[in-house]
Order: sequence, then structure tokens, then C-alpha cells
Amino acid sequence: MGEKVTLTIDGRVITADSEQTILQAALDHGIYIPHLCSHDNLHPTGSCRMCVVRQEGVEGLVTSCITKCEDGMVIDTHDETAENVRKLSCDFMFKTHPAECTGCPKYGKCQLASISQYVGDTGRKLKANPINVKADTENPIILHEMYRCILCGRCVRACEELRGVGAIKFDKVDGRLRVVVNGDSLIHANCRFCTACVEVCPTGSIREHKEIMDRIEGRTREDGYVPCRFGCPAHIDVPRYIRFIKQGNYAQANATVREKVPFPHSLGYICVHDCESECKHAYLNEPVSIRNLKRFAAEHDDGEWKKRAFHKPATGKKIAVIGGGPAGLTAAYYGAKLGHSVTVFEAREKLGGQLRYGIPSYRLPRETLDREIADILEGNDITVKTGSEVANAPSLLKEGFDAVFVSVGTHDGVRLPIPGNDLDGVQVNTDFLRRFETGEASVGKHVVILGGGNVAVDCAGAAFRLGAETVDMACLEAYDAMTATDEERAWAEEEGVVLHNSRTFPEIQGENGHVSGVVIQKVGNFRKENGRMVFDKLEGTEEVLPADTVIFAVGQRPTIPMDPEAFGLELTHGNYIASKGDHGETSVEGVWAVGDAVTGTRSVISAIAFAREAISAIDVYLGGDGCIEEHLADEQVRDPHIGVIENFGELKRTAPRVVPVPERVRDWQTCGPMDLGFDDTLASCEAARCLQCDLRCDLKPQKFWNDYTEGGV
Repeated sequence: MGEKVTLTIDGRVITADSEQTILQAALDHGIYIPHLCSHDNLHPTGSCRMCVVRQEGVEGLVTSCITKCEDGMVIDTHDETAENVRKLSCDFMFKTHPAECTGCPKYGKCQLASISQYVGDTGRKLKANPINVKADTENPIILHEMYRCILCGRCVRACEELRGVGAIKFDKVDGRLRVVVNGDSLIHANCRFCTACVEVCPTGSIREHKEIMDRIEGRTREDGYVPCRFGCPAHIDVPRYIRFIKQGNYAQANATVREKVPFPHSLGYICVHDCESECKHAYLNEPVSIRNLKRFAAEHDDGEWKKRAFHKPATGKKIAVIGGGPAGLTAAYYGAKLGHSVTVFEAREKLGGQLRYGIPSYRLPRETLDREIADILEGNDITVKTGSEVANAPSLLKEGFDAVFVSVGTHDGVRLPIPGNDLDGVQVNTDFLRRFETGEASVGKHVVILGGGNVAVDCAGAAFRLGAETVDMACLEAYDAMTATDEERAWAEEEGVVLHNSRTFPEIQGENGHVSGVVIQKVGNFRKENGRMVFDKLEGTEEVLPADTVIFAVGQRPTIPMDPEAFGLELTHGNYIASKGDHGETSVEGVWAVGDAVTGTRSVISAIAFAREAISAIDVYLGGDGCIEEHLADEQVRDPHIGVIENFGELKRTAPRVVPVPERVRDWQTCGPMDLGFDDTLASCEAARCLQCDLRCDLKPQKFWNDYTEGGV
């Protein structure tokens, strides 16, 4: 910082820093001076001549974006000559710029159009000299329509100075200066696809492809620019913890994840990773393996985050939590940290819910789950009552609890009403996986799984580990429309699961009261109408899959009785709890409900996210401020200079280490988890693939002349 100086601009006396330019000082005080090549995050060049002003005692005009403030300066921004220069500059820009505006994707957001409105019409009619170059639509993520370019140089400076990449440059083409790619494509120019050039471009000559722009539309600036964080139901700061991993600071990466969820390690094994569905790297090739990086960070937990965790004083209030799954334990964790006394009622013998009884141990090690549950209970006022089923939720309010949180999950499997569904050997997913957890499950030699989601894949894998010789999976969805994740589906196929896609199963056949096979039939024109699946059966495509065990994996329902009087809450769609508000409120004041029993079966991360919202609302109801935000990790300075990584655009997704098929099936009880995740080298390689989309948020948003008001912005 320099010394304070006093100067006069348009008759107003202002105080500024001597290191500021006249333009910066004026804008800081709400005095608008037109400017195009200047940008808050870039070094000024003074090339566009839009910001010229008259300085008393100085011959000619001065360029305000490159002239530092001095004590006693007297500046006139409305000098007639200065305004004529601006109009001339505008004229020359429009000489090469397309005449149409309303058809431009940046209509209403174009700084050139805004400035031309401010400067006003000059009356000149310069001969048009358009830039005859076709739009370049071949690059991933970024679209170039350089016939709109006005040569302000912002994009080149952002790429070279700010990012240290240099993927684009100024060059003469056919005798005319143009902005061009420093190679035959952005990928071969080692572009990092950070989109800084898109952010600073004033006219839309460089922008993202329409598909990406459409996803951004309607979101806040942060949510639109950082899609992985937006896509995560709990809004974990994904780029931040990946950057910590890149820096080798693994414990701080884990602490970042823990700011939003109390199950980082478990999620690292089993999360459905909605964040990856939003990852912009997918437009290059494949999304960043975010879940595996989360798990890697959790494996380096040093416990230091606990010293920064908040614990508010005791309030004397009591909260009952019905259900000890991920949602219930999340609510208990934050409820206790908010100072309330929490009692968890769990119907089964152990805590964990679907994490324990719905996901096989070869996918989620029980020691990992138990350790995270222990962290939740440690040092918090939480009483656990296992083997305690609550028949009526509101009754707990009469037993001295001030609020009740219901998260009973969906532990009843769905058995479709088709012939043969009650034959011996027919099982349902939830019962089968629960018995697999307790060591009581068994299957025959030939198993057929009905369903195509992740639970179906888990049932298939468990069947092989119990000794099945063949496992077939039949589902209505086409292969690329299955709800099972690509990774889990690939693992299942490696183990020998045979998929029968686009099939319905009209009948289960039996002999002597025991299942003997499943009739499957091809379907076409599969669609949803009014929330129901509708399809056409293709005649003559029936076949029979031999089976001595059939497992329904087509959905799950809550264990709540369908009589609303019995459970004490209004129900909907059979036995799902009716939601009466945005944060889990129910038909009874003082009772909240979240998770699968409200929304239908979703994901662990969704249950955790909903629980966070509900417990915050409960705290407000009990007289608190509802704030559960934590700062468990160190502050992180985001370095805008990301530099060149050779062949960055061609870096492929890093695959985790996985136990080979024969061993992981045969020795599943002794070899530990089948998915071994990343080591240091793999994690470093994968973290380097991150586009660091959040850096774009550090660039100052573009402003227009009507964004400035006298007295400040």
C-alpha cells in the first residue's frame, strides 16, 4: 500500500491510495469511467482508449487505467475530447464486430454493448470490416467465436499472466491481428480449461458450450462455477480438499470433508458421488475420481480436526432420535454439539442402519464404520438404546423430550406381485443383505437378481461370495440407463454377473414348491408416465433363466405401519412420512422426519445432508441459532497461477487398486475390502486432473456502467 493522496474527480474531492490508478480510485468512489481492456485481476495495458480523461495541467489526455494517483490531481472524465476519443474507439470496435445483438448468446451481458450505450452514438458510419473466421466448436468446454473479438487482450493476459499457461496468444493471420490457440487445439496447447478466459471476455467471443451454460443458468455464481460442490447434497468443498491433497496436506483435506459430514471414510467407500456427475472434466474425457480422493484423505485422518470442533454449552433440552443410521447419527452428532441431550433409539442390535445392514462388509469394512460411529459418540451427550423400536413417534414428546427426529429408513424390501413370488427360494434384498451381515444368508447354485441398481449389484456380489455358480441380473433399464454406478456394474461383470437389460420378468417358475427359473421378456419404448414405468412387451422374446434362488432388488419401503394413527404422523404414498416443510417438519409440531422414509430410497450423502438441515431447524425451534457450520481445516490460499501440465487435456481418470476377481470372491472374509483405493502416487495423479473451477470465483465479476452509483459500488 502507498500513501494516502487527495484528488478531485469531476468536482468531487476523494481520498485514494497512491498505488491506485485514477480508474481504480474513481470506480471505488462510484465515479464511472468507461473501460474495456482493464480488469480488476489483470495488469492494465491502456490499449482500448476508453478510459482516457483530462488531467489539469497535463497536455493531451491521460489513460486512467495506467496512471497512478497523485496528490492534488484534478481530473475531468467528461472532457469533450476524451468523450470523442471514446466514441471513436467504440466506432472502430464495431467496425469489425457483428451488427446483430439480440441473437448473441451474451445479449444483455455484453460489456461492449453496455459501453456503447453509455458513450452514445457518434453519427459516423464506418465501413464494416468483419473478421471472417468460422466459429471453432471442436474444443471441449470452451467455444471460440473469434469474429466477435474486439482485441481487448483480456483473455490472453488471463491465460498468460494470471494462470501461467499461455494456451492462447496474439498472432497475425492473413495480415490481421487475432487471438488464436497456441496450437491446433486447446488440448494440444495444454489448456487447463479453468475458464478464466471465458470469465474475463467482455463480448462472448470466448464462452462455454451451450450445454455447460445451460447448467449454470439459474444457479448462483459460486454454484454455477463450482458444479461438483453444488452437486454434492452436503455441498462439501470438493476443489478445496483436492487442492490440499495436491499440496500433500492429506489431514487437512480430511478436515475439509468433515466440515460437512461425520462419515468421510465410509462415504469414501460407498458414496454414489453425485459430485462426479457434475464434474466438468467429463467434457474432456472422464470426471475426476472425487470419491476415491475423499477416501484417500480420510485414510490420513490425524484427529487434529477435533480440536477445532465446536461444542456449545448445555441447553437443558432433550432430543429423541429414532433410527441409528447415517441420518439419525448425523442428527445426534450435531444435536449434541449444539448443547442438547440426545437419545438414539435403534431397533437393531447395532448402530449404522443401511451402512451396516444394507452394504456388504467387503465393500465397507465394519472397522471403518465402527470407528466413525465412535467419533460421533465420543465426548458428546448421546445416549444409545439399541434393540429399542419406537411404535409411536409423538409419544416421545410426552416422555420428556423437547423434539423428536425420525429417520427410520427403508428396511422392507419390495416383492413384486407376480406369479411365483412366494415360492421357496425367493428372497428380498433387505432381508438377504441383513442376513449376509449376520452370517445367516444362503443361496443355491443358480441365482437370479431382479433389479438394476446398486443394491441389486450388492446382492449379486454377495451371492457369488456365498458360493453361487451363476448369477444373472434382469432389469427394465437399458445398459446405459441402469441406476447402478458404472464402477460397481463393471466390478459385477468382472466377477461373472450376466446382465439382461431391457427385460421384464412376468413370472417366477417353480417345481414342488421351490423356485426353478425366471421368465424374462424383452421390452421396448420404456418410459415413465405419471411417475409409473410404462413399456411394451415384445412378443416372442420370452426366455427362462434357470434359478434355485431369486432375489427381488426392485425397491425398498419404510418399516412404518400403514396406519397413521399407530405411528402418530401423517403418511403419504402408503407408509412414507408426509413432509410439511422445507426442513423435515411433519404433521406434529416438535417432530421432524428426514431420509428414505420421507423421500424414498436415495443415498447416504443425501440422508446426511437432509439431517443437517433438520437438526439446524430443530435447534432454532429449541431456542438456538441453528448454526452448525464448522471450520476444521486450515485457511487455504488459492494460487491463481496454475502453470502448464503437459498433455493435461488427455490425462485419463486414475483407476483405484482392486483385489483381483478370484481372490476377492473366494477369500472375501479374510482379504478385507475389495476396493483398495489410492496410494500416494495415484492420489497425486488424480488430484492433478482437477480443473480447479473454484479459481474462477476469485475473478471479479464484470460490471456495467449502471452498477456504479455515486458514493460507492
